[in-house]
Amino acid sequence: MLLRNTESRFVNVSGILSGIVQDACQRGCCVSQARSSCTMRAVLLGSLYVRPMVAGRAMRRRKEKAIEFVSSLVRRSSLLQCLSFCVPHGLWCRALASILALVASPMSTAFGQQAAPNQIDQVTIRGRVVDAQGRPEVGALVRLERNNRSASVETESGAAGDFAFVSLQRGSYLITAERAGWRSSAASVVASSAGDQKAIDLVLVQHAEAHSGSAASLSNSGPPMEFSDKPNFTVAGVTDWTAVGGHGSDTTLRTSEALAREILILKPKETSAAILAGNTGEHNQTEKRLRASLAGDPGSFEANHQLGEFYLHEGRYTDAIPLLEGAHGIEPADYGNTYDLALACEAAGKYARARDEVKGLLAARDSAELHLLAAEVEEELGDPLSAVRDYERAAKEDPNEQNYFAWGSELLLHRAIWQAQEVFRRGAEAYPKSGRMLTALGAALFAGAIYDDASVSLCTASDLNPTDPEPYRFMGTVEMAAPDPLPCIEPRLKRFASEQPDNSLANYLYAMAIVKRQQQSPDPQALQRAEVLLKKATALDAKCGDAWLQLGILSSGRHDYSAAIDDYEKAIDANPQLGEAYYRLGVAYDRTGEPAKARQKFELHDRIEKAEAEAVERQRREIQQFLIIPSGQAPSPNQ
Repeated sequence: MLLRNTESRFVNVSGILSGIVQDACQRGCCVSQARSSCTMRAVLLGSLYVRPMVAGRAMRRRKEKAIEFVSSLVRRSSLLQCLSFCVPHGLWCRALASILALVASPMSTAFGQQAAPNQIDQVTIRGRVVDAQGRPEVGALVRLERNNRSASVETESGAAGDFAFVSLQRGSYLITAERAGWRSSAASVVASSAGDQKAIDLVLVQHAEAHSGSAASLSNSGPPMEFSDKPNFTVAGVTDWTAVGGHGSDTTLRTSEALAREILILKPKETSAAILAGNTGEHNQTEKRLRASLAGDPGSFEANHQLGEFYLHEGRYTDAIPLLEGAHGIEPADYGNTYDLALACEAAGKYARARDEVKGLLAARDSAELHLLAAEVEEELGDPLSAVRDYERAAKEDPNEQNYFAWGSELLLHRAIWQAQEVFRRGAEAYPKSGRMLTALGAALFAGAIYDDASVSLCTASDLNPTDPEPYRFMGTVEMAAPDPLPCIEPRLKRFASEQPDNSLANYLYAMAIVKRQQQSPDPQALQRAEVLLKKATALDAKCGDAWLQLGILSSGRHDYSAAIDDYEKAIDANPQLGEAYYRLGVAYDRTGEPAKARQKFELHDRIEKAEAEAVERQRREIQQFLIIPSGQAPSPNQ
């Protein structure tokens, strides 16, 4: 396929080089003839794209594709072993060495920087790191990341606070700076034309000031997203779980489903936290006063409503409902009281009654808050189709951050993955300081197997508020489930562990990121560092079963089965449903000559796995998947 896009003068050369490689492999020069000959053939064909005679923009694009293709082959084959065993002379070896040299340069593949100084595609990003008073900051770490790529490059600010990244490809970048407790906000830079020289100032402020949370700043994050950007899809119906969407193995699918459910935790609850946080004595006095007022005039609308509303905010829903019903009987047209009654019924689990009250209000007034409440009630009643339509109506009536987040969450929960990505992406564009929107976007991208983009979104969310554990929790889950390490995640998890050293989860997640990296570049010292972090995680929280499990795996890797058995037993004590711990414990017992114990653990593992699979199936049947059609297309009669 590569040869179809090259000029004809290279075809004969490729044939000659490929023939030489195959001949060499047939003579036993390579470790594995079948694998190495195919790999080296591809490498040699790729090397044609980096010959000096190849010029022009089209050739450069082909060269980049070839480098990317060969890079993947180098990672996945015994190519380096083959090189060490092959005869170190001849045209094919020179070609192989040249392509390996290119592949070995991370900057050439990550950012497309080339050695030639006259490349027309080059752009430069330069700027200064300053404090709030505009004074230069020397020695600050400046990080540049390519949007939608899994690579980054770092430099330090100079004596004047200056920095520069040169010979970059055109595109979008994220740039941040930090130094010892101070950090800048993430800045987005778009270099759209050849020869661009973008200049930007990064202002360092203390963490609390730079990342005071997204909630207070959403209203200042720019104009809200207008609903003229109408979605290009329509939810036409629902189907059962057997049509579940997504990519990857069942483990990855289960992870994406779990993340979709956890996104709902990020939705704010409609309770008055401010009232609940008040003085208990004041609450008691307020309740006595309101009860006395009601006793003095039981037929008063205000007396019934005020005490009912007080109980609603206190979370005493069963006490609130009869009082709000009493007020409703006196003044049935009062919007505020009826809305409070619907809220109380929803919170008390009386969803049918809540739906009836909301429908009555919607008949008289069309508002975003009513559609939002209707959607939440309909989801609880098992009517997700009506729910998603009301979520969409709420976003249309009031395109605020909460309504877009709720709409996207509903789509993701019911496996409308690509549509959820669209909603979250537009929401993130309108509200770039919303950490939960970026976190949800990362979860949706992961569900679609767009792992690099998912990691960038989650890393950006964590940069908005580094003290918030939620983005770290999501990125740790994504890092462990993704097929390959995601480079931007490990530095963030390292920051999480550094800034919250007494957090067991922070130590565990950073350790697992280090372990994941060992798949590509084993490093005994890094594994020792990971083991220290895991031990710290278990010391901080003895119920951290996953950390005990990983300690056992590391001990098994050293053939220290006695220590591994102890770790696996502690993992099971911490979490009796941790199936993998039973399986690995069985393996350890088998290796130490105790087959009876091994069989017992294997049986327990199988029992737990079966129960877990059944629970997943039940859950999938309960959460129906949306059927999506393009906007403007009529649904089929059976939908």
